[in-house]
Order: sequence, then C-alpha cells, then structure tokens
Amino acid sequence: MKSLIVVENPKRWPFDVDGAEVVAARSYLVEPRFAAMRRAAVYNMCRRLGYQTVGYYVSLLAAARGHRPLPSVATVQALSQSPLVRIAAADEDLDWEIQHALGRLRSDEFRLSIYFGRNIARRYDGLCRALFNQFPAPFLFARFLRTDDKWRLAGIRLGATSEIPEKHRDFVLDRANKYFSRPAGPPRKTRSFQYDLAVLWSENDPTAPSDERAIKRFVRAAARQDIDVKTIGPDDYGRLAEFDALFLRETTKVDHHTYRFATRAVAEGLVVIDEPEAIIRATNKVYQAELFLRNGIPSPRTFVVHEANREEVVERVGLPCVLKKPDGAFSIGVVKASTPEEVSERLGALLKESELVVAQEYAPSEFDWRIGVLDRRALFACRYHMAKGHWRIVQEVERQRRYGTVDAVPFEDVPQSVLDTALRAASLFGDGLYGVDLKEIDGRVMVMEVNDNPNLDAGYEDGVRKDAIYDEIAAWFRARLDRRGSDRGLR
Repeated sequence: MKSLIVVENPKRWPFDVDGAEVVAARSYLVEPRFAAMRRAAVYNMCRRLGYQTVGYYVSLLAAARGHRPLPSVATVQALSQSPLVRIAAADEDLDWEIQHALGRLRSDEFRLSIYFGRNIARRYDGLCRALFNQFPAPFLFARFLRTDDKWRLAGIRLGATSEIPEKHRDFVLDRANKYFSRPAGPPRKTRSFQYDLAVLWSENDPTAPSDERAIKRFVRAAARQDIDVKTIGPDDYGRLAEFDALFLRETTKVDHHTYRFATRAVAEGLVVIDEPEAIIRATNKVYQAELFLRNGIPSPRTFVVHEANREEVVERVGLPCVLKKPDGAFSIGVVKASTPEEVSERLGALLKESELVVAQEYAPSEFDWRIGVLDRRALFACRYHMAKGHWRIVQEVERQRRYGTVDAVPFEDVPQSVLDTALRAASLFGDGLYGVDLKEIDGRVMVMEVNDNPNLDAGYEDGVRKDAIYDEIAAWFRARLDRRGSDRGLR
C-alpha cells in the first residue's frame, strides 16, 4: 500500500521518511493520479485541519477515495469538541493510565507530546498509547492538570511539525520510520491483496475462542479470498482505520475492550464479526430470556429474578434450579441450587453484582448440542459433553478449567429438529457468526443460549468440515467487502 505524507508545503517538511511520498495538499486534492490511486494510507500533516480548510478536505476526500486518512475527519472533529474530549477523559482505562503515569510528579500541570503513539520518555508509553487509541493522529499535544491530588486531561489537540522541539526530532524521525515500516516482525509476503483484515486475538489468552492452528487456517482461507490477515492486540485500537474488516477472536463483553474495538470498527466502516449489537444481545441472558419467550423459541422454564420477586424462584422453575449471572461466559457465574436455602444464598451473591439474575429449570444431559451458524446457515455441529463427574461442560478446579470432550458431528447425524431450532434462534440475532447451545431431552429440544464469538478450535469444531468452515467465514467477509465497493470509500 502506498504511503502519502500530505502537507501544505513539501519544502517545509523536515523529515525524510523511508517508504513514504511527501505530497502537497492541493496536489492530492486535484491531481488525477491521486484520485485514481486504489490503495493508499494518507498521513495528513497539514497545519490547518479545521472545518472546510485544505487539511479538512484532505482527510474527507481520502475517505471518499477509499484511502485511509490519519487523522480521520471524525478524529479532527472530536478533538475540536470539548464535550467529546471530556467523555474520552472519563474512560476508566485512560484515567488509570493518567494516574499511573503522572502520579509521582510534583507539579500541578504537565504537557505531553505524542508522536505516532509514543513519547521520548518511555515511562509515558502506556499513556501515549491510550491517547493515540482514543484520537488516532500522527502528532498530539496533551495538557494535564492536578486538582485534589488527582490528575485529569485538561485538553488535547493536533500538533504540527513546527512545534516539535529540536531535541525531539531524531526521535520523531525514528518513530515515523518505524510506523511507516509496520508491521514489525517477519517480512510480509510480496503478494498484494485486495483487502486487509484484522483479527483481535492473543495466543496467551486462556479463554480465546480460537487456538493458533485455527487462526492459521483462517489466514490461509482469507488469502484464497484475496484478503490479507494480521493479528492485533488491545494496544492496536488506534490502528483500526488501517483495515477493511475486523474479526474478534477474544471472548467478548460489553464493558470490555472487545466492545470498544467493535464499536470503533463499525464507526470506521469496517466489516465486523462481532458487531456491537451482537455483543450486547448475545452476552446477556436476560435479553435472551425475553427474546426467546416473545418469539416462541423453546427453552427451559426461565424466570428473571430481582430483589422484589426472589422468593418466587422455587415456585416458578422448581428444584434443583440453575442461577445465571446475565453476562457470564465459560459457565462463570452459573451455579446450581438444590434447596430453598441454597437458592436464597446464591441469589444474594449474584444480585450484588447485577440488578437481574436468570433462574432456569435444571435440565441434566450427557451433552449439549452446539450448532455454529453463519449468515443464517449451519456452519458446524458439535456435541459438548459434560466435564467428567460434573453437570456442566466446564468445571473449575483449583482455579483451572476442566472441559468435557468435544465431538464434531456431520450435519446428517444431527436431529433435524435441533438444526431447525438452532437456525430459528440464531436468526433473531442477525446474519453474523453465532454458536447456539441446545439440549435434546426425551424428544424435547430446548435452546439454552445463543453465543456470539463461538469457539472455533482446530481439531474440535472443525473436526468434520475442516477448512470448509474457514473458507465460508472468509467468503462471508469477502462478499460484504465487495458489496461495499472495491475500495473502502465506495460504501
């Protein structure tokens, strides 16, 4: 991909950055070769970026052309509006970084320069990354004030090269060269791909829904669809606009960076699995209980519990029963209660964490069906067996998880009623990727829950269909990218 540094006057640009072409802003706006350029990263270094200035139009037309502007118009506008800066400053993660980085300072005011997400002093790296993630731009200048022994972000703005101190210039040039030569690590293949897709995944995450072998299989499948894949981590939030699509392969939660990634990606126009709405809906069991009831989806007897009706649980769902924290994952926050005393005790603990709790009838079985669904069609089928000697598929033993066995099953061996019910349940959530958990007991099919971000581990979920699973996911991304136009701006 071509890298363009766009400035008002190239003669005044002080750096010689490897692999980047320095372009006059007016040339970028009017010359046909730039309008015809299919793929380009546009680093807008214009001094004036206000509404309808030449810098403003550089970022605006870059987006229209399918190029990738940094900063985007959205970032420029956010930095110009104090309420949006205050909202960003209230972010808990950013506030932690502020207090951690500045806590030992003795002054009451501090100014921080941020060059491509870093500062010349490494102790501010975490804070710089957090601010760059909120406001992706090449140069930022932030101001902090301390009141009542607590630091706060008082303001942040875009910076110009003329403001960079002479003693910082070598560092800025080094940062620019490293940024423009990304990604780090092994050299990229010489093949040119039509699209770029980011996979949010960490090999050190014990609850990652895909293992390394599965990620590699997806990378190969995406390449067959002319899509280049790069794995990213939480620190890469500010780089999302460099991609065409995002595939979340971390366990999702609403109050979590996965939701922020999904929200930013949708705002930047990326094709996303999982979209923010999918995360909100599929990670909350209270929502699902209401949705299933309203749409006639068969499920265990379910009762939504709060402080005022907690005494009705035994009458409504019987004993033993299962109590569930609304946003629990991997069976965390799911407990069984066999007596009224246990119901009261365990409800008390759960209601301290959530205003609402889900109570369900206990439906024991040797295994749960898991039907993977993509775009309203079955993607895979598995039997998730209960952990040995336990009533759930996951058992916590001394802070370690023990899982039951997983059997991939050909579609023809899955009861048609299970497949039909799974597809009907998943269709209520959209056309993305879901995992539907069901039980079949004495001919009764019940949906336990619908999960976004379902597990796809090599040798397990793909045990029958092999690479076909990854090919279908990659084709899903390709079809939606093509639908939005051959370039990102044509959506």
